[in-house]
Amino acid sequence: MAFLTGSKVTGKVVFITGAARGIGAGLAERLAADGAKVALVGLEADEQRKVAERIGPAAHAWEADVTSWNDLERATKGVVEHFGGIDIVIANAGIATTGFVRSVDPAAFEKVIEVDLLGVWRTFRVTMPHVIDRKGYLLAISSLAAITHAPGMANYAAAKAGVEAFCNSLRAEVAHLGVKVGVAHPTWIRTDLVESADKHPVFGRLRSGMPGLIGKTYPLDVALDCLEAGIKRRARTIHVPRWVGGLKLVRAFLPPIIELGSRSRVPAADRAALEDIAARGAREASVTGHGGRAATK
Repeated sequence: MAFLTGSKVTGKVVFITGAARGIGAGLAERLAADGAKVALVGLEADEQRKVAERIGPAAHAWEADVTSWNDLERATKGVVEHFGGIDIVIANAGIATTGFVRSVDPAAFEKVIEVDLLGVWRTFRVTMPHVIDRKGYLLAISSLAAITHAPGMANYAAAKAGVEAFCNSLRAEVAHLGVKVGVAHPTWIRTDLVESADKHPVFGRLRSGMPGLIGKTYPLDVALDCLEAGIKRRARTIHVPRWVGGLKLVRAFLPPIIELGSRSRVPAADRAALEDIAARGAREASVTGHGGRAATK
């Protein structure tokens, strides 16, 4: 079944990971309102059921860990049996930690890469046969962090940069099958993940001190507007907001600029991070957000 051209998602089945809150839940509500059938897939089962109940019959929730092949295969089978197929996949599930490489909790650090990068690969691999069948669309949620690599975000930046590279390779592999591949780069959006990180006694101050647009936090609706429009046109890149795309043109110059700006702030933050870990423990000091706690419990 070919994916109809144009901007409509009416009647399309959209498979969304990390759909319990934030961008995932918001997109599910937006796309369902435009006539799509939405499959909510993720760890926070109770929250996802609440989202599905708000949406109504066009939505259904499946509990699954995106790092688990078995979970994803079971969820995908359930979605296909329930809705009849899959047209669009949005690999949105993502978590973050707060911490410097030398002191962050190792398990929490690695879990970010497992969820944010390998979770995208596994989600796409399991659902891809159904998307190919319908000549559909795969969208991975990367981040501004794929372009600007800030201190305290080494794992998140690496994972999100990997997502961008993965999508660029995949796009060329499936073009002949009629499948489109997109990657989205949101900046700081007011979600549970960002708000939780901002409350951290060390890294909240470090992030809030970022200069200009790079440090600005945008309302969730800004991200949903850009993402919804991009999904409807099966965009190869979605920048949230548009100025993020401009940074790609100068990304080679960004690391030394970030290093220069960090010289006066990182030493004190490094000492404070060690003190926080001594007081609370490495795991508690590293994990942020409801999604992060669900993934690392």
